Amino acid sequence: MERTTTASPADFLDRALVEESAKKSGLLWVQPAGQPHARPLWHAWYDGAVIVVGDGAEQPLHGLTADATATLTLRSKDKGGRLVTFPATVTAVAPGTPAWDGAVEELKGKRLNAPDTDTIGDRWARECRILRLEPTGPLAPHPADALTATPIPTPATTRKPIPAGLPKLLFKKKHKS
Repeated sequence: MERTTTASPADFLDRALVEESAKKSGLLWVQPAGQPHARPLWHAWYDGAVIVVGDGAEQPLHGLTADATATLTLRSKDKGGRLVTFPATVTAVAPGTPAWDGAVEELKGKRLNAPDTDTIGDRWARECRILRLEPTGPLAPHPADALTATPIPTPATTRKPIPAGLPKLLFKKKHKS
């Protein structure tokens, strides 16, 4: 017996917004359930879901695990502002399956400066995880405030001002003799 679901036009528009936003943006913010912070991840859109590759020599997935949930926030590619936030279920993609092969092909095109483009799928199968984040539930409403937060602690430091004499050294004219 087939199950039929009734979806409103708003549901289709929400789904279209998520899909278009995910296809156009190369970066999203992921907050795994129970984690205090959202983290940026590069991703691709494949077969109705966001896919990410991580761990090993790739981006850290910071507590993102299979059979869990997460909140995803997609941003505008041109302005960088928040477009849409939605819940997603997380599942692992198993190496050697057709879903894995399709995900690798899609992610490979988004991976910048890979040292091993021809054999990247083999390396990912050995060292990394590919996770599928499928949108579920309604879109979150846009917040009334800016949602600013204290930055995550890091050993990185702010660059110091350039020395006053540096522009003179860089842009001084060479005299012809």
